[in-house]
Amino acid sequence: MSAAGEWDVGQYEKFKAQRSQPFYDLLAMVQPSEGMRCIDLGCGTGELTRELHLRLLARETLGIDSSETMLNSARTHAVGGLSFKNEGIESIEGRELYDLVFSNAAFQWVPNHEALFERVATILRRNGQLAIQIPCNREHPSQTVAFDLETEEPYRGLARSRTEENVRSLEQYAALLDQLGFEHVNLRMQIYLHHLPSRDEVLEWVKGTFLLDYKRTLSPETYEKFLADYRERLMERLKDTRPHLFTFKRILMHARKA
Repeated sequence: MSAAGEWDVGQYEKFKAQRSQPFYDLLAMVQPSEGMRCIDLGCGTGELTRELHLRLLARETLGIDSSETMLNSARTHAVGGLSFKNEGIESIEGRELYDLVFSNAAFQWVPNHEALFERVATILRRNGQLAIQIPCNREHPSQTVAFDLETEEPYRGLARSRTEENVRSLEQYAALLDQLGFEHVNLRMQIYLHHLPSRDEVLEWVKGTFLLDYKRTLSPETYEKFLADYRERLMERLKDTRPHLFTFKRILMHARKA
């Protein structure tokens, strides 16, 4: 979980169970082999990285993240063969080789995915596996409301969502993986259905992730005003149902390096 300022672990983990399901769906796409050497890019709190390490019976797993707050939690999950390191995904290059490059909900924070995937390919062994999950919910009101506010005063030129600019389409990712020499490419868009207690919980959800770009960019006072304007418009766009259905699109991909 790279970039976007420092993380509030408590806010992020309010929806821990719902955020975990895409990880397990992505892990199910991985084909285990004996003595795997794995790296988890954007490991966050490390709990799921430990799950990856143990389920694959990996020889060695490294989790990296640029948030020291997240890593403070991650290090409590270290076991034999599993370690964590403060490093940004942007700095990954072919210094060491892995059998699996895994990343769950982190690539959306990193710009220039063409260059990013090219660098990732350099750290994979021949026949190594790539397994990536990328949130792609930009058509939902929880994001479109923020995009609209970006264009208005007093936020124009001050606030923007990098995730909107960074994430590519399925077709673009397919072409990119093919260009980089990956085989057995498996790409899909999956919609997750989250039943939250009320529509107010959608705001709590995005405060822990998507809105971090705005919190990082704006002054504290301006961000509070942005948050109030955002909340007012978002509540107008969401049905007042209890429970409230929050739909969330995510890209899941798996491929092997030829």
